[in-house]
Amino acid sequence: MSTDGKIPVHVKKLLIVDPDDSFAVILKTALGTAYSLDHVSNIDDGIARLKQNDVDVVLLNWDWPKSEPPMRLKCQEFLEEADSVPAPIPVLVFTWDRRRECAMEIVRQGAFDVFLQPLDVLELKFALDRAYVRTTLHRNLSAARALAPFSHVAGMIGNSKNMQRIYELVTKVAAVFTTVLIRGESGTGKELVARAIHRMSPRAEKPFMAFSPSALAETLIEDELFGHEKGAFTGAAQTRRGRFEQAQGGTVFLDEIGDLALSMQVKMLRVLQERTLERLGSSTPVPVDIRLICATNRDLETMVRQGTFRQDLYFRISVFRIDLPALRERRTDIPILAEFFCRHFAEVHKKDIRGLSPRFLSTLASYEWPGNVRELQNVIERSLILADGSQLSVEDLPSELKPLAVSAEIPRGSFHEAVDCFRRELILAALRTHSGNRLRAARELKISRSYLHRLLKKLDISSEESGAVVKGEPADEVGPEEEAGPGEEPDDEEGSMASGGSF
Repeated sequence: MSTDGKIPVHVKKLLIVDPDDSFAVILKTALGTAYSLDHVSNIDDGIARLKQNDVDVVLLNWDWPKSEPPMRLKCQEFLEEADSVPAPIPVLVFTWDRRRECAMEIVRQGAFDVFLQPLDVLELKFALDRAYVRTTLHRNLSAARALAPFSHVAGMIGNSKNMQRIYELVTKVAAVFTTVLIRGESGTGKELVARAIHRMSPRAEKPFMAFSPSALAETLIEDELFGHEKGAFTGAAQTRRGRFEQAQGGTVFLDEIGDLALSMQVKMLRVLQERTLERLGSSTPVPVDIRLICATNRDLETMVRQGTFRQDLYFRISVFRIDLPALRERRTDIPILAEFFCRHFAEVHKKDIRGLSPRFLSTLASYEWPGNVRELQNVIERSLILADGSQLSVEDLPSELKPLAVSAEIPRGSFHEAVDCFRRELILAALRTHSGNRLRAARELKISRSYLHRLLKKLDISSEESGAVVKGEPADEVGPEEEAGPGEEPDDEEGSMASGGSF
Protein backbone atom coordinates (compact mmCIF):
# COMPACT_ATOMS: atom_id res chain seq x y z
CA MET A 1 0.00 0.00 0.00
CA SER A 2 1.21 3.48 -0.82
CA THR A 3 2.07 6.03 1.83
CA ASP A 4 -1.03 8.10 1.13
CA GLY A 5 -3.20 5.15 2.12
CA LYS A 6 -4.47 4.43 -1.40
CA ILE A 7 -4.26 1.00 -2.91
CA PRO A 8 -1.82 1.16 -5.83
CA VAL A 9 -3.25 0.50 -9.28
CA HIS A 10 -1.66 -2.43 -11.08
CA VAL A 11 0.22 -1.25 -14.17
CA LYS A 12 -0.37 -3.58 -17.10
CA LYS A 13 2.85 -4.69 -18.78
CA LEU A 14 2.87 -4.55 -22.58
CA LEU A 15 5.73 -5.99 -24.62
CA ILE A 16 6.16 -4.72 -28.19
CA VAL A 17 8.17 -6.96 -30.52
CA ASP A 18 8.97 -4.82 -33.56
CA PRO A 19 12.19 -4.06 -35.50
CA ASP A 20 11.23 -0.36 -35.54
CA ASP A 21 11.07 1.49 -32.21
CA SER A 22 9.06 4.46 -33.56
CA PHE A 23 5.76 2.60 -33.16
CA ALA A 24 6.51 1.94 -29.47
CA VAL A 25 7.14 5.66 -28.91
CA ILE A 26 3.83 6.62 -30.54
CA LEU A 27 1.88 3.96 -28.66
CA LYS A 28 3.37 4.95 -25.32
CA THR A 29 1.94 8.45 -25.78
CA ALA A 30 -1.44 7.11 -26.89
CA LEU A 31 -1.89 4.63 -24.02
CA GLY A 32 -0.72 6.98 -21.28
CA THR A 33 -0.10 5.45 -17.84
CA ALA A 34 -2.50 2.50 -18.21
CA TYR A 35 0.29 0.33 -19.63
CA SER A 36 4.00 0.03 -18.95
CA LEU A 37 5.61 -0.46 -22.37
CA ASP A 38 8.75 -2.43 -23.10
CA HIS A 39 10.20 -2.78 -26.60
CA VAL A 40 12.50 -5.42 -28.10
CA SER A 41 13.72 -5.29 -31.68
CA ASN A 42 14.18 -9.01 -32.35
CA ILE A 43 12.13 -12.12 -31.71
CA ASP A 44 14.76 -14.01 -29.70
CA ASP A 45 14.81 -11.20 -27.13
CA GLY A 46 11.02 -11.31 -27.10
CA ILE A 47 11.03 -15.04 -26.33
CA ALA A 48 13.52 -14.42 -23.53
CA ARG A 49 11.15 -11.85 -22.03
CA LEU A 50 8.25 -14.31 -22.18
CA LYS A 51 10.25 -16.81 -20.15
CA GLN A 52 10.75 -14.22 -17.41
CA ASN A 53 6.97 -14.32 -16.78
CA ASP A 54 6.88 -10.54 -16.50
CA VAL A 55 4.60 -9.67 -19.42
CA ASP A 56 0.80 -9.28 -19.50
CA VAL A 57 0.12 -8.69 -23.21
CA VAL A 58 2.27 -8.73 -26.37
CA LEU A 59 2.08 -6.76 -29.64
CA LEU A 60 3.96 -8.62 -32.38
CA ASN A 61 4.87 -7.19 -35.79
CA TRP A 62 4.33 -9.86 -38.46
CA ASP A 63 6.06 -7.87 -41.22
CA TRP A 64 9.77 -8.27 -40.54
CA PRO A 65 12.41 -7.44 -43.14
CA LYS A 66 12.74 -10.49 -45.35
CA SER A 67 9.54 -11.76 -43.79
CA GLU A 68 9.56 -15.03 -45.66
CA PRO A 69 11.03 -18.02 -43.77
CA PRO A 70 12.93 -18.15 -41.54
CA MET A 71 11.40 -14.94 -40.02
CA ARG A 72 7.84 -16.24 -40.35
CA LEU A 73 8.97 -19.41 -38.64
CA LYS A 74 10.43 -17.28 -35.85
CA CYS A 75 7.07 -15.51 -35.47
CA GLN A 76 5.36 -18.89 -35.22
CA GLU A 77 7.91 -19.96 -32.62
CA PHE A 78 7.09 -16.82 -30.63
CA LEU A 79 3.35 -17.62 -30.67
CA GLU A 80 4.04 -21.18 -29.54
CA GLU A 81 6.24 -19.93 -26.70
CA ALA A 82 3.59 -17.44 -25.55
CA ASP A 83 1.04 -20.25 -25.40
CA SER A 84 3.34 -22.72 -23.61
CA VAL A 85 4.12 -20.71 -20.46
CA PRO A 86 2.15 -21.72 -17.30
CA ALA A 87 -0.23 -18.74 -17.74
CA PRO A 88 -0.47 -18.27 -21.55
CA ILE A 89 0.17 -14.70 -22.72
CA PRO A 90 -2.15 -13.25 -25.39
CA VAL A 91 -0.35 -11.98 -28.49
CA LEU A 92 -1.91 -9.31 -30.73
CA VAL A 93 -0.38 -9.37 -34.23
CA PHE A 94 -0.30 -6.36 -36.57
CA THR A 95 0.43 -6.58 -40.28
CA TRP A 96 0.07 -4.80 -43.63
CA ASP A 97 -0.92 -8.08 -45.30
CA ARG A 98 -4.61 -7.75 -46.19
CA ARG A 99 -5.07 -11.29 -47.45
CA ARG A 100 -7.90 -12.96 -45.58
CA GLU A 101 -6.13 -16.32 -45.53
CA CYS A 102 -3.09 -14.70 -43.89
CA ALA A 103 -5.15 -13.31 -41.01
CA MET A 104 -6.92 -16.63 -40.49
CA GLU A 105 -3.63 -18.53 -40.50
CA ILE A 106 -2.14 -16.19 -37.88
CA VAL A 107 -5.15 -16.76 -35.63
CA ARG A 108 -4.90 -20.52 -36.09
CA GLN A 109 -1.28 -20.37 -34.99
CA GLY A 110 -2.38 -18.92 -31.66
CA ALA A 111 -2.68 -15.14 -31.99
CA PHE A 112 -5.29 -13.51 -29.75
CA ASP A 113 -6.21 -11.02 -32.47
CA VAL A 114 -4.96 -9.67 -35.81
CA PHE A 115 -4.88 -5.96 -36.71
CA LEU A 116 -4.36 -4.40 -40.10
CA GLN A 117 -2.00 -1.47 -40.52
CA PRO A 118 -2.42 1.44 -40.11
CA LEU A 119 -3.62 0.71 -36.59
CA ASP A 120 -6.67 2.34 -35.02
CA VAL A 121 -5.47 3.20 -31.50
CA LEU A 122 -8.98 3.19 -30.01
CA GLU A 123 -9.71 -0.29 -31.33
CA LEU A 124 -6.28 -1.42 -30.15
CA LYS A 125 -7.01 -0.17 -26.62
CA PHE A 126 -10.19 -2.25 -26.49
CA ALA A 127 -8.31 -5.34 -27.64
CA LEU A 128 -5.48 -4.80 -25.16
CA ASP A 129 -7.97 -4.55 -22.30
CA ARG A 130 -9.71 -7.76 -23.38
CA ALA A 131 -6.36 -9.51 -23.71
CA TYR A 132 -5.37 -8.35 -20.23
CA VAL A 133 -8.58 -9.86 -18.82
CA ARG A 134 -7.57 -13.20 -20.33
CA THR A 135 -4.09 -12.93 -18.81
CA THR A 136 -5.60 -12.25 -15.39
CA LEU A 137 -7.88 -15.25 -15.78
CA HIS A 138 -4.99 -17.57 -16.65
CA ARG A 139 -2.96 -16.35 -13.69
CA ASN A 140 -5.90 -16.77 -11.33
CA LEU A 141 -6.20 -20.35 -12.51
CA SER A 142 -2.48 -21.01 -12.00
CA ALA A 143 -2.68 -19.52 -8.52
CA ALA A 144 -5.80 -21.52 -7.77
CA ARG A 145 -4.05 -24.74 -8.73
CA ALA A 146 -1.11 -23.87 -6.51
CA LEU A 147 -3.40 -23.02 -3.61
CA ALA A 148 -5.76 -25.96 -4.15
CA PRO A 149 -4.71 -27.81 -0.96
CA PHE A 150 -5.61 -24.69 1.05
CA SER A 151 -8.75 -23.62 -0.81
CA HIS A 152 -11.16 -26.07 0.76
CA VAL A 153 -12.80 -25.33 4.09
CA ALA A 154 -15.05 -28.22 5.09
CA GLY A 155 -16.03 -28.79 1.45
CA MET A 156 -16.33 -25.14 0.38
CA ILE A 157 -14.18 -24.02 -2.54
CA GLY A 158 -12.76 -20.61 -3.42
CA ASN A 159 -9.88 -18.24 -2.77
CA SER A 160 -11.63 -14.90 -3.37
CA LYS A 161 -11.84 -12.26 -0.66
CA ASN A 162 -15.58 -12.85 -0.43
CA MET A 163 -15.05 -16.54 0.27
CA GLN A 164 -12.22 -15.89 2.72
CA ARG A 165 -14.70 -13.82 4.71
CA ILE A 166 -17.24 -16.67 4.59
CA TYR A 167 -14.59 -19.12 5.85
CA GLU A 168 -13.85 -16.77 8.73
CA LEU A 169 -17.53 -16.51 9.70
CA VAL A 170 -18.09 -20.26 9.42
CA THR A 171 -15.07 -21.01 11.59
CA LYS A 172 -16.22 -18.59 14.28
CA VAL A 173 -19.87 -19.62 14.45
CA ALA A 174 -19.14 -23.36 14.25
CA ALA A 175 -17.51 -23.30 17.67
CA VAL A 176 -20.52 -21.80 19.48
CA PHE A 177 -24.09 -22.98 19.99
CA THR A 178 -26.46 -20.51 18.35
CA THR A 179 -28.92 -20.35 15.48
CA VAL A 180 -27.60 -19.32 12.06
CA LEU A 181 -29.43 -17.74 9.12
CA ILE A 182 -27.74 -18.20 5.73
CA ARG A 183 -28.94 -15.81 3.03
CA GLY A 184 -28.18 -15.95 -0.67
CA GLU A 185 -29.49 -16.52 -4.17
CA SER A 186 -30.48 -19.98 -5.35
CA GLY A 187 -27.45 -22.08 -6.19
CA THR A 188 -24.93 -20.19 -4.03
CA GLY A 189 -24.30 -23.19 -1.75
CA LYS A 190 -26.36 -22.50 1.36
CA GLU A 191 -26.64 -26.18 2.33
CA LEU A 192 -22.90 -26.64 1.75
CA VAL A 193 -22.20 -23.83 4.23
CA ALA A 194 -24.62 -25.36 6.73
CA ARG A 195 -22.85 -28.72 6.43
CA ALA A 196 -19.48 -26.98 6.87
CA ILE A 197 -20.69 -25.38 10.11
CA HIS A 198 -21.88 -28.77 11.35
CA ARG A 199 -18.66 -30.57 10.37
CA MET A 200 -16.52 -27.98 12.18
CA SER A 201 -18.70 -27.89 15.31
CA PRO A 202 -18.61 -29.98 18.51
CA ARG A 203 -21.74 -31.72 17.12
CA ALA A 204 -19.87 -33.08 14.08
CA GLU A 205 -20.24 -36.73 15.19
CA LYS A 206 -24.01 -36.37 15.56
CA PRO A 207 -26.60 -36.42 12.72
CA PHE A 208 -27.10 -33.63 10.17
CA MET A 209 -30.68 -33.50 8.86
CA ALA A 210 -31.62 -31.27 5.91
CA PHE A 211 -35.21 -30.40 5.00
CA SER A 212 -36.95 -27.95 2.66
CA PRO A 213 -40.65 -27.12 3.19
CA SER A 214 -41.09 -25.74 -0.33
CA ALA A 215 -44.32 -26.81 -2.05
CA LEU A 216 -45.34 -29.16 0.80
CA ALA A 217 -48.68 -29.02 2.62
CA GLU A 218 -48.51 -27.84 6.24
CA THR A 219 -49.54 -31.23 7.66
CA LEU A 220 -46.76 -32.93 5.70
CA ILE A 221 -44.22 -30.38 6.94
CA GLU A 222 -45.32 -30.90 10.55
CA ASP A 223 -45.14 -34.67 10.14
CA GLU A 224 -41.66 -34.47 8.59
CA LEU A 225 -40.27 -32.21 11.31
CA PHE A 226 -42.11 -33.40 14.44
CA GLY A 227 -43.15 -36.97 13.58
CA HIS A 228 -46.41 -38.68 14.58
CA GLU A 229 -47.87 -41.20 17.00
CA LYS A 230 -49.41 -44.48 15.92
CA GLY A 231 -53.01 -43.88 14.84
CA ALA A 232 -52.57 -40.11 14.53
CA PHE A 233 -54.16 -40.25 11.06
CA THR A 234 -55.28 -42.81 8.51
CA GLY A 235 -52.27 -44.87 7.50
CA ALA A 236 -50.21 -44.06 10.62
CA ALA A 237 -49.60 -47.70 11.47
CA GLN A 238 -46.71 -46.97 13.82
CA THR A 239 -45.00 -44.17 15.68
CA ARG A 240 -42.54 -42.18 13.58
CA ARG A 241 -39.84 -39.80 14.78
CA GLY A 242 -39.50 -36.55 12.84
CA ARG A 243 -36.33 -34.81 11.62
CA PHE A 244 -35.81 -32.97 14.91
CA GLU A 245 -35.76 -36.19 16.93
CA GLN A 246 -33.66 -38.02 14.34
CA ALA A 247 -31.06 -35.24 14.60
CA GLN A 248 -30.91 -35.44 18.41
CA GLY A 249 -27.62 -33.90 19.54
CA GLY A 250 -26.82 -32.77 16.00
CA THR A 251 -27.93 -30.15 13.47
CA VAL A 252 -31.14 -29.50 11.53
CA PHE A 253 -30.82 -27.48 8.33
CA LEU A 254 -34.14 -25.91 7.35
CA ASP A 255 -33.91 -24.56 3.80
CA GLU A 256 -36.29 -21.90 2.43
CA ILE A 257 -37.73 -21.08 5.83
CA GLY A 258 -39.50 -18.11 4.25
CA ASP A 259 -41.94 -20.61 2.69
CA LEU A 260 -43.36 -21.67 6.08
CA ALA A 261 -46.98 -20.71 6.74
CA LEU A 262 -47.62 -18.45 9.76
CA SER A 263 -49.30 -21.29 11.69
CA MET A 264 -46.21 -23.47 11.20
CA GLN A 265 -43.97 -20.57 12.21
CA VAL A 266 -45.71 -20.53 15.62
CA LYS A 267 -44.87 -24.19 16.17
CA MET A 268 -41.26 -23.64 15.12
CA LEU A 269 -40.96 -20.76 17.57
CA ARG A 270 -42.23 -22.97 20.38
CA VAL A 271 -39.59 -25.61 19.65
CA LEU A 272 -36.83 -22.99 19.77
CA GLN A 273 -38.14 -21.41 22.97
CA GLU A 274 -39.01 -24.53 24.97
CA ARG A 275 -36.63 -27.06 23.39
CA THR A 276 -39.50 -29.54 23.19
CA LEU A 277 -41.91 -30.69 20.49
CA GLU A 278 -45.18 -32.57 20.26
CA ARG A 279 -45.66 -35.30 17.68
CA LEU A 280 -48.84 -35.34 15.62
CA GLY A 281 -51.53 -37.14 17.62
CA SER A 282 -49.84 -36.53 20.97
CA SER A 283 -49.79 -33.81 23.62
CA THR A 284 -46.75 -35.20 25.40
CA PRO A 285 -43.70 -32.91 25.06
CA VAL A 286 -40.56 -34.58 23.71
CA PRO A 287 -37.23 -32.92 24.63
CA VAL A 288 -35.01 -32.08 21.65
CA ASP A 289 -31.37 -31.02 21.60
CA ILE A 290 -30.61 -29.71 18.13
CA ARG A 291 -28.85 -26.80 16.53
CA LEU A 292 -31.02 -25.06 13.94
CA ILE A 293 -29.50 -23.56 10.80
CA CYS A 294 -31.95 -21.87 8.43
CA ALA A 295 -31.54 -20.59 4.89
CA THR A 296 -33.51 -18.36 2.56
CA ASN A 297 -33.27 -16.55 -0.76
CA ARG A 298 -36.11 -14.23 0.26
CA ASP A 299 -36.07 -10.87 2.04
CA LEU A 300 -37.30 -11.87 5.49
CA GLU A 301 -37.05 -8.32 6.84
CA THR A 302 -39.54 -7.15 4.22
CA MET A 303 -41.76 -10.15 4.96
CA VAL A 304 -41.74 -9.19 8.66
CA ARG A 305 -42.87 -5.67 7.76
CA GLN A 306 -45.59 -7.09 5.52
CA GLY A 307 -46.79 -9.45 8.24
CA THR A 308 -46.02 -12.66 6.34
CA PHE A 309 -43.15 -13.71 8.62
CA ARG A 310 -43.19 -13.54 12.41
CA GLN A 311 -40.80 -10.99 13.87
CA ASP A 312 -40.16 -13.06 17.03
CA LEU A 313 -39.22 -16.11 14.94
CA TYR A 314 -36.99 -13.97 12.72
CA PHE A 315 -35.06 -12.73 15.76
CA ARG A 316 -34.74 -16.31 17.03
CA ILE A 317 -33.31 -17.76 13.82
CA SER A 318 -31.04 -14.86 12.85
CA VAL A 319 -28.78 -14.52 15.88
CA PHE A 320 -25.87 -15.02 13.46
CA ARG A 321 -26.28 -14.18 9.77
CA ILE A 322 -24.12 -15.23 6.83
CA ASP A 323 -24.70 -13.59 3.43
CA LEU A 324 -23.36 -15.69 0.56
CA PRO A 325 -22.06 -13.89 -2.53
CA ALA A 326 -23.42 -14.69 -5.97
CA LEU A 327 -20.93 -16.35 -8.31
CA ARG A 328 -20.76 -13.17 -10.43
CA GLU A 329 -19.50 -11.40 -7.27
CA ARG A 330 -16.56 -13.81 -6.91
CA ARG A 331 -15.49 -14.40 -10.51
CA THR A 332 -11.90 -15.17 -9.48
CA ASP A 333 -13.23 -18.43 -8.00
CA ILE A 334 -14.68 -19.60 -11.32
CA PRO A 335 -11.44 -21.24 -12.61
CA ILE A 336 -10.85 -23.30 -9.48
CA LEU A 337 -14.52 -24.28 -9.23
CA ALA A 338 -14.52 -25.30 -12.89
CA GLU A 339 -11.33 -27.33 -12.42
CA PHE A 340 -12.78 -29.02 -9.33
CA PHE A 341 -16.03 -29.97 -11.09
CA CYS A 342 -14.10 -31.12 -14.16
CA ARG A 343 -11.93 -33.49 -12.12
CA HIS A 344 -14.94 -34.71 -10.17
CA PHE A 345 -17.14 -35.49 -13.16
CA ALA A 346 -14.25 -36.92 -15.18
CA GLU A 347 -13.90 -39.49 -12.42
CA VAL A 348 -17.66 -40.06 -12.10
CA HIS A 349 -18.18 -40.54 -15.84
CA LYS A 350 -14.85 -42.32 -16.43
CA LYS A 351 -13.64 -39.82 -19.06
CA ASP A 352 -10.04 -38.85 -19.77
CA ILE A 353 -10.49 -35.07 -19.59
CA ARG A 354 -7.35 -33.29 -18.40
CA GLY A 355 -8.39 -29.67 -18.23
CA LEU A 356 -10.22 -26.72 -19.74
CA SER A 357 -9.18 -24.68 -22.77
CA PRO A 358 -8.36 -20.97 -22.31
CA ARG A 359 -11.37 -19.88 -24.40
CA PHE A 360 -13.62 -22.20 -22.39
CA LEU A 361 -12.45 -20.52 -19.17
CA SER A 362 -12.76 -17.04 -20.68
CA THR A 363 -16.36 -17.78 -21.59
CA LEU A 364 -17.16 -19.02 -18.09
CA ALA A 365 -15.63 -15.88 -16.59
CA SER A 366 -17.73 -13.52 -18.72
CA TYR A 367 -21.10 -15.21 -18.11
CA GLU A 368 -23.48 -13.79 -15.47
CA TRP A 369 -24.39 -17.16 -13.86
CA PRO A 370 -27.98 -16.50 -12.72
CA GLY A 371 -28.01 -20.05 -11.32
CA ASN A 372 -24.69 -19.49 -9.52
CA VAL A 373 -22.44 -22.41 -8.54
CA ARG A 374 -25.17 -24.98 -9.17
CA GLU A 375 -25.50 -23.77 -12.76
CA LEU A 376 -21.71 -23.84 -13.23
CA GLN A 377 -21.63 -27.41 -11.92
CA ASN A 378 -24.34 -28.47 -14.36
CA VAL A 379 -22.59 -26.74 -17.29
CA ILE A 380 -19.29 -28.48 -16.53
CA GLU A 381 -20.94 -31.90 -16.23
CA ARG A 382 -22.87 -31.45 -19.49
CA SER A 383 -19.77 -30.17 -21.32
CA LEU A 384 -17.69 -33.06 -20.05
CA ILE A 385 -20.25 -35.61 -21.23
CA LEU A 386 -20.25 -34.03 -24.72
CA ALA A 387 -16.47 -33.54 -24.96
CA ASP A 388 -14.53 -35.66 -27.46
CA GLY A 389 -11.04 -34.27 -26.84
CA SER A 390 -8.76 -34.21 -23.81
CA GLN A 391 -9.86 -30.66 -22.89
CA LEU A 392 -13.23 -29.00 -22.48
CA SER A 393 -13.65 -26.47 -25.29
CA VAL A 394 -16.22 -23.83 -26.29
CA GLU A 395 -17.76 -26.34 -28.70
CA ASP A 396 -18.86 -28.37 -25.66
CA LEU A 397 -20.73 -25.47 -24.03
CA PRO A 398 -24.51 -24.98 -24.20
CA SER A 399 -25.60 -22.54 -26.90
CA GLU A 400 -26.32 -19.65 -24.53
CA LEU A 401 -22.67 -19.62 -23.41
CA LYS A 402 -20.94 -20.10 -26.75
CA PRO A 403 -18.89 -17.11 -27.90
CA LEU A 404 -17.52 -16.69 -31.37
CA ALA A 405 -15.10 -19.50 -32.15
CA VAL A 406 -12.86 -19.37 -35.18
CA SER A 407 -14.51 -21.74 -37.62
CA ALA A 408 -12.48 -24.50 -39.16
CA GLU A 409 -14.10 -23.53 -42.45
CA ILE A 410 -12.99 -20.12 -43.75
CA PRO A 411 -16.06 -18.07 -44.74
CA ARG A 412 -16.39 -17.45 -48.46
CA GLY A 413 -16.28 -13.92 -49.82
CA SER A 414 -14.12 -10.86 -49.31
CA PHE A 415 -12.04 -9.95 -46.28
CA HIS A 416 -14.70 -7.45 -45.16
CA GLU A 417 -17.45 -10.07 -45.47
CA ALA A 418 -15.45 -12.45 -43.27
CA VAL A 419 -14.94 -9.72 -40.67
CA ASP A 420 -18.67 -8.90 -40.69
CA CYS A 421 -19.47 -12.58 -40.24
CA PHE A 422 -17.27 -12.80 -37.14
CA ARG A 423 -18.56 -9.50 -35.76
CA ARG A 424 -22.14 -10.64 -36.19
CA GLU A 425 -21.60 -13.90 -34.32
CA LEU A 426 -19.68 -12.19 -31.51
CA ILE A 427 -22.44 -9.60 -31.00
CA LEU A 428 -25.13 -12.29 -31.02
CA ALA A 429 -23.18 -14.32 -28.44
CA ALA A 430 -22.89 -11.29 -26.13
CA LEU A 431 -26.58 -10.40 -26.49
CA ARG A 432 -27.69 -13.97 -25.82
CA THR A 433 -25.44 -14.17 -22.76
CA HIS A 434 -27.19 -11.10 -21.33
CA SER A 435 -30.73 -12.08 -22.42
CA GLY A 436 -30.82 -9.34 -25.05
CA ASN A 437 -29.72 -6.53 -22.71
CA ARG A 438 -27.82 -4.22 -25.08
CA LEU A 439 -26.12 -2.10 -22.45
CA ARG A 440 -24.63 -5.15 -20.72
CA ALA A 441 -23.64 -6.66 -24.06
CA ALA A 442 -21.88 -3.41 -25.01
CA ARG A 443 -20.03 -3.42 -21.69
CA GLU A 444 -18.84 -6.97 -22.27
CA LEU A 445 -17.68 -6.11 -25.78
CA LYS A 446 -16.05 -2.92 -24.46
CA ILE A 447 -17.81 -0.69 -26.98
CA SER A 448 -20.33 2.09 -26.50
CA ARG A 449 -24.03 1.33 -26.71
CA SER A 450 -24.45 3.77 -29.61
CA TYR A 451 -21.77 1.90 -31.59
CA LEU A 452 -23.51 -1.39 -30.78
CA HIS A 453 -26.78 0.02 -32.13
CA ARG A 454 -25.02 1.03 -35.36
CA LEU A 455 -23.51 -2.44 -35.70
CA LEU A 456 -26.90 -4.08 -35.11
CA LYS A 457 -28.30 -2.03 -37.95
CA LYS A 458 -25.33 -2.50 -40.25
CA LEU A 459 -25.12 -6.27 -39.69
CA ASP A 460 -28.90 -6.69 -39.94
CA ILE A 461 -29.31 -8.26 -36.49
CA SER A 462 -32.99 -8.31 -35.55
CA SER A 463 -34.40 -8.03 -32.02
CA GLU A 464 -35.95 -11.49 -32.37
CA GLU A 465 -32.61 -13.01 -33.40
CA SER A 466 -30.67 -11.41 -30.54
CA GLY A 467 -33.33 -11.77 -27.85
CA ALA A 468 -33.24 -8.00 -27.26
CA VAL A 469 -36.24 -6.27 -25.72
CA VAL A 470 -36.85 -3.15 -27.76
CA LYS A 471 -39.21 -1.21 -25.53
CA GLY A 472 -38.64 -0.58 -21.85
CA GLU A 473 -35.56 -2.78 -21.58
CA PRO A 474 -33.10 -1.98 -18.78
CA ALA A 475 -30.44 -1.37 -21.43
CA ASP A 476 -32.18 1.86 -22.37
CA GLU A 477 -30.86 3.43 -19.20
CA VAL A 478 -27.59 5.28 -19.77
CA GLY A 479 -24.94 4.45 -17.20
CA PRO A 480 -21.41 5.70 -16.57
CA GLU A 481 -19.99 3.22 -19.05
CA GLU A 482 -22.16 4.72 -21.80
CA GLU A 483 -20.91 8.21 -21.11
CA ALA A 484 -17.31 7.09 -21.00
CA GLY A 485 -17.53 4.83 -24.05
CA PRO A 486 -16.22 5.78 -27.45
CA GLY A 487 -18.70 7.89 -29.32
CA GLU A 488 -17.32 7.86 -32.85
CA GLU A 489 -16.06 4.37 -33.62
CA PRO A 490 -15.12 3.91 -37.26
CA ASP A 491 -17.65 2.14 -39.44
CA ASP A 492 -15.03 0.75 -41.81
CA GLU A 493 -13.15 -2.49 -41.32
CA GLU A 494 -9.61 -1.13 -41.62
CA GLY A 495 -9.01 -1.77 -37.93
CA SER A 496 -9.42 -5.15 -36.32
CA MET A 497 -9.96 -8.72 -37.38
CA ALA A 498 -12.40 -9.69 -34.62
CA SER A 499 -11.22 -13.16 -33.84
CA GLY A 500 -11.84 -13.05 -30.12
CA GLY A 501 -10.01 -9.90 -29.16
CA SER A 502 -11.93 -6.81 -30.28
CA PHE A 503 -14.07 -5.13 -32.91
